[in-house]
Amino acid sequence: MSAVAVQYKELEKLGCQVLSISMDSRFIHKMWEEHELSKMIGGPEMPFPMLADLGGTIGTAYGVYDETAGVDIRGRFLIDPDFVIQAMEVLAPTVGRSFPETIRQVRAFQHVRETGEVTPAGWQPGDPTLTPGPD
Repeated sequence: MSAVAVQYKELEKLGCQVLSISMDSRFIHKMWEEHELSKMIGGPEMPFPMLADLGGTIGTAYGVYDETAGVDIRGRFLIDPDFVIQAMEVLAPTVGRSFPETIRQVRAFQHVRETGEVTPAGWQPGDPTLTPGPD
């Protein structure tokens, strides 16, 4: 989450809205933001909202609530303007996510939405695209 906070402006330029959701209360979020995150991002506050999912309702809806442990598993979801999940990524807690890959995917989904073309693996803006088939 600190990488997203540090590079938030890049997502903002792409028209993205960022939300952070966890099962912690807003008081825990505030303490974490003041005592831990501020050291990581070099600033006093998170540039996007941190929401509390106290009962795990949101985590359950997105398939990341671990009922046995009573926690939401960390995940990243890219949701389009029609509120359709276009990508989700859930990794083990020991492995961090790649912010450049998130940006690449956002750009690819935006390109597909704007042009109707298909982007191949690893596509970057300016790379060749594919013409969608009949299926």
